[in-house]
Amino acid sequence: MTMRDAIAQHVPDGSSVALGLALEALIPFAAGHELIRQNRRDLTLIGPISDILFDQLIGAGCVKAIVAAWVGNVSAGLGYNYRRAAETGVPNKIHIEDHSNFTMALSLLAGGLGAPFIPARTLLGSDILKTNANLRAAASPLDGEQVLLVPALVPDVAVLHVQRADETGGNHCWGNLGVSEEGGLAATKVIVVAEEIVGVDVIKSDPNRVLVPAHRVTAIVHEPGGAHPSPVQGYYGRDTDFYQEYHTQSQTAEAFEQWRQRWIGAIGSRAVYLKLLGAERWRALAVKDKKLAAPANFSAT
Repeated sequence: MTMRDAIAQHVPDGSSVALGLALEALIPFAAGHELIRQNRRDLTLIGPISDILFDQLIGAGCVKAIVAAWVGNVSAGLGYNYRRAAETGVPNKIHIEDHSNFTMALSLLAGGLGAPFIPARTLLGSDILKTNANLRAAASPLDGEQVLLVPALVPDVAVLHVQRADETGGNHCWGNLGVSEEGGLAATKVIVVAEEIVGVDVIKSDPNRVLVPAHRVTAIVHEPGGAHPSPVQGYYGRDTDFYQEYHTQSQTAEAFEQWRQRWIGAIGSRAVYLKLLGAERWRALAVKDKKLAAPANFSAT
C-alpha cells in the first residue's frame, strides 16, 4: 500500500512506534514525515539511536514520550527540538525513559520472546536507573547477587526500512541491522518500507537475508529513497551535508517550522521530496561500486 495508507490505517494517535532500529542506517524518514503530515499526536517513540527523525517528530508536536538510548543529531550533536521539549516543554512536554543501547536490545528481545523481562548485570550502579523506573535491580534467585531486570517492550508498530521486499511480506535486509530483528518480532504490527519490490522467488532464494518472517508483516510500502538522509547499503550513502543543514536550520522553534514546511508540509510524496533535494545531489549519493556476495548453495540434497 502507499505510505499514506499504511500510516493512516496502522498508526493511530497514542501509538507506541519503534523507528530507526538499525541505528544510523535504514532510518525510515519517509514514514516519520508521513506521521507529521497526518498530524499524529501522543506517540511514544522507541529506538536506540534515532538521529534527527525523533527530533523532527518532537518538533512537530507528535510525541508525548521517548524510550531511547540517545536522541540528537549524530553528525552535529544536539537535537534542538528534543532539548527544547525536555527543558522547556516546547512545543509540548515529553516523558523520557532512558536506556542504554544494550538494554534497549534486551527489552525488545524480551518482547519478541514473550518474556516479561531479561536479567542482566549491565547498568548496575549507573544513573540510568534513576531516570527509568521500569529498570529494576533485584537479587538473583540463583546466587543472590544483584541483577538488573530489563522489562519487555512491545511496540504497537515497528517501521522497518529494508533493501527489498515482495508483495506477500517477504523481505531482505543486509548491512548493520542494529535491533531491527528484535523490534520486528516484538511489535504488534510491522510496516516494511522497501527500496525495491521483487518477486517472491528472489526472497526465497536467500532465506538468511530475511529480516522478519512474512507472516509478521502488516503492510509493505514501496518507497525508493525513503531512508534519506540515512544510508541504505547497496543503494545510497549517507547525506552528511543534510544533517549539518538541519542542525543550522533547527536551532530555534521558528527556524524548524520553516524547515518543516519546506521539507515535509509542502511535500505530498517521496518523489517530490527527492525532486526538491535535486537530481544531481541524489545521483551523487548513489552507490557506484559493486561488492557482491559470493553465491551460496542452499540445496540439502
